[in-house]
Amino acid sequence: MPTILCHRGRTGTADDLETIRALLMAHPDASRRAFSQRLCEHWDCRQANGALRDMVCRSLLLALHRAGHIVLPAVRTCPSNNSIARRRPPPVDRTPLAERLDALRVIELQPVRRTSREGLFDHLIADAHYLGPMLGVGEQLQYLALAAGRLLACIGFTSAPRHLAPRDHSIGWSPQVRRAHVHEIAYQSHLLILPWVRVPHLASHLPGRVARRIAADWQLCHGHSVHYLETFVDPERFAGTCNRAAN
Repeated sequence: MPTILCHRGRTGTADDLETIRALLMAHPDASRRAFSQRLCEHWDCRQANGALRDMVCRSLLLALHRAGHIVLPAVRTCPSNNSIARRRPPPVDRTPLAERLDALRVIELQPVRRTSREGLFDHLIADAHYLGPMLGVGEQLQYLALAAGRLLACIGFTSAPRHLAPRDHSIGWSPQVRRAHVHEIAYQSHLLILPWVRVPHLASHLPGRVARRIAADWQLCHGHSVHYLETFVDPERFAGTCNRAAN
């Protein structure tokens, strides 16, 4: 069967294209969002936790639309795609904090995904991280680190890249096994020690702490565990010391 395109691990065939066209004709009044959800249900396209992979279907449809293979309904609304605009965060204590790590005593890690504090995480990352806002695709998990109520840092994870040659070679899995289990890897996309915090070794302490609990937190949030963590380091900016120290 001729391949039309490959999108996020899925090969689209001429039969798939005919299915999409038939569904579009059967539901001419559906919005783009409603149609992508209907297509997910038709294909039973789901995440590991059973949720519809709606954004994957929506981006596939948009790629087919832009390539001229289908004609999607007109856009009805243009909501902001920037989660930073969700709400203004509460005031944050930005008093300079310079302490030894052991002087902070208890450091709390707060998972904030799908909580009222997720907006605060988004604003802090957008305001102070050199990569800008965390706009990962797929499953996500965010943490705020606090000591005695003072915010110290933000750590964000997303679904891992589907293909990564050094990682795949290190694990030694076949393409079939990788496709079945890549969702069990989490990618650390953002680590931000807040600009007013000066605590030696905090940047290695926090990822190590997260590594010991993230499997259980991912299970609660997404319905499955993770077994590997990975990240990227820009060698023109960083030496990767904190990552090595955190193992």
